[in-house]
Amino acid sequence: MRLSARQIADFEEQGYLFLPEAFDPAEVAALRAEIPGIFAQQRDEVWREKDGKAVRTAFAAHTYNEAFRRLAAHPRMVEPVMQLLDGPVYVHQFKINGKEAFDGDVWQWHQDYGTWARDDLMPEPRAMNVAVFLDEVTEFNGPLMFIPGSHKDGTLKAGHDLATTSYPLWTLDRATVTRLAEAGGIAAPKGAAGSAIVFHSNLVHASAPNISPWGRTIVYVSLCHVDNHIRQFKRPEWVAHRDFTPIAPLHDACLRDLGA
Repeated sequence: MRLSARQIADFEEQGYLFLPEAFDPAEVAALRAEIPGIFAQQRDEVWREKDGKAVRTAFAAHTYNEAFRRLAAHPRMVEPVMQLLDGPVYVHQFKINGKEAFDGDVWQWHQDYGTWARDDLMPEPRAMNVAVFLDEVTEFNGPLMFIPGSHKDGTLKAGHDLATTSYPLWTLDRATVTRLAEAGGIAAPKGAAGSAIVFHSNLVHASAPNISPWGRTIVYVSLCHVDNHIRQFKRPEWVAHRDFTPIAPLHDACLRDLGA
């Protein structure tokens, strides 16, 4: 999958690129079928909200589930990032965020690279995310919110929030978010299941709690240029991976022939 010159220009200006229905219904169904079994597991990789029940995020599912192993190496995931980062990439982080109906909690305003730099000693923001919707994302069920162009401000000062949610996060203060939003506005890409978003690791983003009756599950694959691999290993391997082997993209139909 190759991005056009127009798409690359849009990414560089806005810090993200929305790709409607990048995966078809059959591919989405193959992935969604695996979610209940993953979320039901009592393992370190599956983090729950403060209620101890609703799943907040399931880390590293690609290491113990075949469908998500294939997604992590899917050409529609990997090739655009290789193009934007100009070289081979590895999986730095893999998570399935389950913002469950009524109980999905907030993700505060943050930059992913801020965490990767502080906690993992990733040298530069030569890494980015690909998010894939496994449910329809609407204005009601906690869409991902971006501040367009905020990646151009570099890595911003942040505080380590250990209290707001069950997951510790390096978050931005209100004054910084206000300044950035007044300059760039706020965007919340919405669309059908199978849609994808590629976004810069310094793009400021967040999501509100989901108080709707409709769940919202999104898979995030964080890909990093192999030369830019992390230098510090204080977080568990299933949070910040230590296998820097370049991804060899699979064939385009790899999700369609599961079980074949």
